[in-house]
Amino acid sequence: MSFLTDDHLALQRATREFAERKVEPVAASLDLEDKQIPEDLLAEMGDMGLFGVAIPAEHGGLGMDTIALCVVTEELARASLSVGSVIHRNSITGHILNSFGTQQQKDRFLPGMAAGKIQTASAGTEPEAGSDAGNIKTMARREGDTYILNGAKQWCTFANRANVLFTYARTNSVAKHSGISLFMVEKPAGDFEPPHLTGTHIPTSGYHGMYSYSLHFDDLEVPASNLVGEEEGKGFRQLMGGYETARITFAFRCIGLARAAYEAAVEYSKQRVQFGQPIANFQAVRFKLAEMRTQIEAARALGYTAAAKFDQGERADLEAGMAKLFASEMAHKAAWDALYIHGGNGYARDANVNRYWRDSGLLPIGEGTSDVQREVIARRILGER
Repeated sequence: MSFLTDDHLALQRATREFAERKVEPVAASLDLEDKQIPEDLLAEMGDMGLFGVAIPAEHGGLGMDTIALCVVTEELARASLSVGSVIHRNSITGHILNSFGTQQQKDRFLPGMAAGKIQTASAGTEPEAGSDAGNIKTMARREGDTYILNGAKQWCTFANRANVLFTYARTNSVAKHSGISLFMVEKPAGDFEPPHLTGTHIPTSGYHGMYSYSLHFDDLEVPASNLVGEEEGKGFRQLMGGYETARITFAFRCIGLARAAYEAAVEYSKQRVQFGQPIANFQAVRFKLAEMRTQIEAARALGYTAAAKFDQGERADLEAGMAKLFASEMAHKAAWDALYIHGGNGYARDANVNRYWRDSGLLPIGEGTSDVQREVIARRILGER
């Protein structure tokens, strides 16, 4: 069974050509020099519509489905995990805004987000609120037509470059989940607004190309018109509303990275000669390659199944959790196996396969840890929600 239409295949070809022409040549330097994704690369991605694949056409997007977004993600992530991930700032926040925003908010923000002219980042995680999203402590106090934000956020990726931070803050200090609201915090691209909004770069071992930040809000003023939906207490529901698409597409980031690792391992195994023959002739290597390919194909099928169900308007949190869990752990293992096949040459930091291995450490953690996914799956299996 094929999930891909002719339109999907055309988009896949165009994205693959772009990734090979523009992304692969810079991927190593982004990693080794911890550079940020170049502006010209972001601009070309915007011109291609990659930031607005699933944003409705009436708001400037391509108006395609989640499967299309999965196709694009896999091809970009195969070349660079960070480039394959950058489009999902706008795809996830765009989905939330399109689902819950007012018409005025959609008209104002979505066209720019679809074109990549407005870049966004999600500011939800806090020092004591990661998987426990309901434990958010950042406060938003209303004063007339303005909210005053105070608090701290953690692991806000792309925060410096973003024009808008989708920020979850507490508008009610008593209610837990129903006390959270979502604000669009506008800021200059490439900068913060001290002393009211400051950011501290968090160095990471991989996933270079976008920087992650700790953020501090100190009496930061946000217009009341930037409250998503212009109704308090809906933030937690809005956050949950983005989880299915986020986890489905995250699975395809994993698949793209796993493909890159697998392809590198296949090529190396055919070229590397030991004991008078290519190491591809040795069963220990052959079996690793066979398992990697099988697991990649299985992850892709599971991911497309979840995406198709989501696109049909059905509840897909079970399938999304399965896809994210399976794909992330598969990719983490595939990256290690690919490095292992390369032996000492793979342990060199400037080897591409070393980048895949370091990048893969994020995958079972990001967008909900593996054990969080297991809990989501178990609850659905047992009929608990």
